[in-house]
Amino acid sequence: MTMTPETDRPIRPEGRTALPMVGHTRGSRSPVTCHLRCGDACSLPVPNPTDGPTFREIAEEALTRRAVLRGAAAVATVATIGGTAWSGSPAAATPRVAKPVARRGSHRRLGFAPIAPVARTVDDVTVPDGWHWDPIIRWGDPVVKGAPAFDPDHQSAQAQSGQFGYNNDYLDIIVTDHRSTRALLVCNHEYTNEAIMFPPDMDPAERIRTAWAAHGLSVVELRRRHKGQRWTYVPGARLNRRITLDTPFLLDGPAAGSPLLRTEADPTGRRVRGTMNNCSGGTTPWGTVLSGEENVNQYFYAAGTSAEEKRYGFGPTQDSRNWRSVDPRWDATKPGYVNEPHRFGWIVEVDPHDPTATPVKHTAMGRFKHEGANVVINRDGRVVAYMGDDERFDYVYRFVSRRRYRKGSSRNDREHNLRLLSEGDLSVARFTGDGLEDGVSDGSGEWIPLTRDGRSMVPGFSLDEVLVFTRLAADAVQPTKMDRPEDVQPNLHNGRVYIACTNNTDRGKPGKEGATEPNPRTANKDGHVVELVPSRGDHAASTFSWNLLLVCGDPATAGTYFGGYTGEVSPISCPDNVAFDSDGTLWISTDGQPGTIGFNDGLFRVQLDGRDRGKVEQFLAVPTGAETCGPVVHDRDGSVFVAVQHPGEDGTWAAQQSAFPDFVRSGHRPRKGEFAGPRPTVVQVTRGRR
Repeated sequence: MTMTPETDRPIRPEGRTALPMVGHTRGSRSPVTCHLRCGDACSLPVPNPTDGPTFREIAEEALTRRAVLRGAAAVATVATIGGTAWSGSPAAATPRVAKPVARRGSHRRLGFAPIAPVARTVDDVTVPDGWHWDPIIRWGDPVVKGAPAFDPDHQSAQAQSGQFGYNNDYLDIIVTDHRSTRALLVCNHEYTNEAIMFPPDMDPAERIRTAWAAHGLSVVELRRRHKGQRWTYVPGARLNRRITLDTPFLLDGPAAGSPLLRTEADPTGRRVRGTMNNCSGGTTPWGTVLSGEENVNQYFYAAGTSAEEKRYGFGPTQDSRNWRSVDPRWDATKPGYVNEPHRFGWIVEVDPHDPTATPVKHTAMGRFKHEGANVVINRDGRVVAYMGDDERFDYVYRFVSRRRYRKGSSRNDREHNLRLLSEGDLSVARFTGDGLEDGVSDGSGEWIPLTRDGRSMVPGFSLDEVLVFTRLAADAVQPTKMDRPEDVQPNLHNGRVYIACTNNTDRGKPGKEGATEPNPRTANKDGHVVELVPSRGDHAASTFSWNLLLVCGDPATAGTYFGGYTGEVSPISCPDNVAFDSDGTLWISTDGQPGTIGFNDGLFRVQLDGRDRGKVEQFLAVPTGAETCGPVVHDRDGSVFVAVQHPGEDGTWAAQQSAFPDFVRSGHRPRKGEFAGPRPTVVQVTRGRR
């Protein structure tokens, strides 16, 4: 467990209190989660060894104004306001926000009384009074026509390839008709936990192949009779689809066909078998879904001796699943397969409306640990995608398309839009702390080009090298090292971009970079949210301003900051995925609260403007050990959706710690010998009681 630095002192602005805390317990994030999802990334050396720019020489005024976010460690004096300890000057208590936009009627469609934080021993979904939750689809439920019903004692690769995959992450519910009675559910499946998925006597090779089939994505048709009712999924529907580690993919963009992407199985360097470790994502204005391939290093056996392998975390200890025993493509030390790892770590585009369409991996958008990609149509018609590299001390990226979006609905318009992410300019963010004099934002920044007009902008790197080894190319131009930037998502209502930095407990350790303006705490266990404002509202501009919306944690601890709000707030830690409702209000799902503030992870609403800017209200909590993923907020429909990932992950096949949601929903405890394991599930929360 990572402890709060000894230099932290409690600071609580006058009038700001936490909501009642219930059942605070001790502990940390499950070691199983860390091992299976990211290969114990946080316990390994930081892959970024560079000495990038820091902000220790930022103007003294900037340091003083932001001292509130650093706690007692940031400044030597503590001022007292209304009898409450408060670091820095009184002026620091006033946030500088970027051009607030007032909206009438905000938040009226989704009224709820915030729930109290939930003890991490609670193995259920907790929702506000007057609301209830129901599962829509669970791991193992049949998806494609002919797929068998879930049989936990006899799972097979063939069965799983037609069933809903494991550990659902990114989620969207795309309504497809004007009456709002038909929709498509699209979901990522990030990783597997074979110890609780399969009986111990299962054939090892079949176990591996079945795990392959549980990765990837699912597309599932939904139906309901009337708007506002609960959705149900349709097994075997025409558009239903499973995309797995055996699905053919196309590589496109400037690096497609590069020698760096060629293998014995694919001498063209243009066709890849499968996708994996799909984390978050985004839905495009032309109706496709973008999926981020994230911690792909943990699946390969590699020497780990080259600079490229070290920077991406590949090595001889990363393949605990032993997939190379079934297929040599997972052994990057074998001749003919050394480039196979280069074929993963991309942004993937899937067309959920066409089950015959071949998914695409976009090399123009760079290769790193993609949390996801979220796009906005810029005012000049170009598509801008924002992306985060989910690693300690790694970077925030932006892609700007060469072509412009077409609004038409013809087949030619759609085919044109499907190529928008194949060509464009890739850049990486550098944040600075100046800009306070403009009275609008706390800092400024610039986008440093990595590629432009089909050329490398990084000395010593070819275009192919920039795109395949994007981390190394970015290192060379010295962008800002961030605290695990996960979701980076534009808000279509106010034009700002929100960056969820989950945490970084290595910040400030000996030999590691200390606190900086956009990463304001050492030993950052709780994370923060950065608000980025494109210059003049132009998402393709080379500069931006920024400020800190939230510095997360228990509001009674040092360094927490809630956008200047001084009223009652819900404790929040480890922001992960973000979403927006129809009014542009921010919603944040968390991943890691059990190990930081001692509560189950959850979903939170955050106000962005006016007097309530920074107000955090918890809407739901997920079961013990689970992570809240892929929030979707249909507030006009009175519905909220989340993907409940890795519930009960520390159990075993014989002794489960969770049975979510099977007997949680039915009240029936499994008899001896019956499957009692957890099933990752997509959940819908609606108004009313059963």
